Amino acid sequence: MTGLMKDKAGLVTAAGSGIGRASAVALAEAGAKVMVSDISEEGGRETIKIIKDNGGEAQFFKCDVSDETQVEALVNETVSAFGKLDFAHNNAGINAGQVKIGDMDSKDWDKTIKINLYGVFYCVKHQINAMLKTGGGAIVNSASGAGLEGAPNMVPYTASKHGVVGLTKSVALEYGKQNIRINAIAPGATITPAIEGWAESHPEQYNGVLESLPRGEMATPQDQGNAVMFLCSDLARQISGVTIPVDGGYTAGKLQQ
Repeated sequence: MTGLMKDKAGLVTAAGSGIGRASAVALAEAGAKVMVSDISEEGGRETIKIIKDNGGEAQFFKCDVSDETQVEALVNETVSAFGKLDFAHNNAGINAGQVKIGDMDSKDWDKTIKINLYGVFYCVKHQINAMLKTGGGAIVNSASGAGLEGAPNMVPYTASKHGVVGLTKSVALEYGKQNIRINAIAPGATITPAIEGWAESHPEQYNGVLESLPRGEMATPQDQGNAVMFLCSDLARQISGVTIPVDGGYTAGKLQQ
C-alpha cells in the first residue's frame, strides 16, 4: 500500500532474512525509512539492496539484541539517521531445537531466553524512551503460535514467546495515553528456505502439516510482513495490546480428520 507509511521512520531487527526482511521491505514499499538491523551484515546488506532497488530508503546497523548496549546504540542510530522513531518491529529470535526439558542443556535455555525475551525487553525499553520524545509510535513484537499454546519439546522457545505476549499486553497499558501502541504477531507455519528444504526432503511430513492447516497452505514471509506494516500504520490506531495470529486460522481450533 504505497504511501501508507509516508514520512514514517523506524527499525526492524533480524531483517536480514525471512519474516524480518519481508517486514522491512513491506514498510519501505509503503513509504517508510527503515533501519535494517541484523547480526548478519551480509543478510542486512541484501535486504537494503532489495529496498533500494524498489526505490525505498534504508540503512544498516549490525546488532545483537541480547546485548543491551548494542540495542541502545541501534535505537540512537535510527533517531540520528532519520530524526525520529515512529515504529519498530522486534523480530529477532531463535529456537534452540527440540528436546524434552529433562534432557535440556541449561545453556540452551539461557541463550533462548536472553535473545527472545531479554532482547525484546531491551528493544522495547529503548524504543519507548525514543518515542516519548517525539509524540508516540507503534511497536510490533514477533511472538509465535508457541506464545499462545504449549509446544512439547520446545520449552525455552515456548516460555520466551509467552513472555513476549505478556510483555506486549503490559506495555500497552503503561503507555497508551502517551500515544504509543504495541502489539505482537504470532506467525504460524511460514515458508522459509529451511521449510522449503524440509518439504523437498520429507514430502509426506510436509503434506501432513498442510492437511492440518485450515487454509491448506502455509503463510509466506510477505504475509507476516504485511501484518506488521498494517499494525505499524495509522490504520491500526485503535489496536494495541493484542497478539494477532497470522496462521490461516490454525489457532482457531483443530480440523476434524
